[in-house]
Amino acid sequence: MTDPTPAPPDVPLNAFAAAGPCVDFAGRTALVTGAASGIGAACALRLAAAGATVRALDLDTVGLDALGRRATGLPGRVEPVVLDLCDLDAAEHAAAAGTDILVNNAGIQYVRPLEDFPPDVFHRIITVMLQAPFRLLRGALPHMYDRGWGRIVNISSVHGLRASACKSAYVAAKHGLEGLSKTAALEGAPHGVTSNCVSPGYVRTPLVEKQLADQATAHSLPVERVLTEVLLAGQALKRLIEPAEVAEAVAYLCGPHASFITGSTLTMDGGWTAR
Repeated sequence: MTDPTPAPPDVPLNAFAAAGPCVDFAGRTALVTGAASGIGAACALRLAAAGATVRALDLDTVGLDALGRRATGLPGRVEPVVLDLCDLDAAEHAAAAGTDILVNNAGIQYVRPLEDFPPDVFHRIITVMLQAPFRLLRGALPHMYDRGWGRIVNISSVHGLRASACKSAYVAAKHGLEGLSKTAALEGAPHGVTSNCVSPGYVRTPLVEKQLADQATAHSLPVERVLTEVLLAGQALKRLIEPAEVAEAVAYLCGPHASFITGSTLTMDGGWTAR
């Protein structure tokens, strides 16, 4: 598919070690879910560039292998974890143990009107995007509390703040994730643990590219027009967000400059919610 919105020159596609807030996560263990591509891969590489040991969790073994190759030479390292987050017990008791930085990113999208939305798909989306973050928190918090330090960043969405038609499960999961994040912030504060959301608009990811293709077919429009007239209709900035931009926000929230930020949502939506 031809990319209708190339990255602007000041946002390199591989900006994981670019200048930004100075962060050093040497000695820290991070867990990033949905890490094989898109935002998750960008976050894994950014944290590894700052020295963290990153557990990159996903079902996509090919994507995880590619991520490992991209991480070669970084100060930290990326360790692949192949796991279906619907296995909630494994997520809590195996994947999350010993985690200092938890990035809940994994997501699924399915677009149908409520009356046609398959209950089993609704259940899977809520499981992966809300129940799994809860269980990962349960698994990670005891270690964070013991060390007196922890960082939780939940990759929410503008759909955690605003609804869209035909995305009931995704919107419900993201709204729930925003609430879960605030609760973790209140409980974690006495233990040196912060919890925040990063809520982007449409990011240049495989999930969004599939939506573009599907909606181009549904509306009988070129992809370029779907992007500007459908997906980005509510945004003031008419471009997709780069995964590296989201990853930099995550690194900032985990670093020393953000130690007093908790229970908050960093909205990266190109002005969508400003209206």
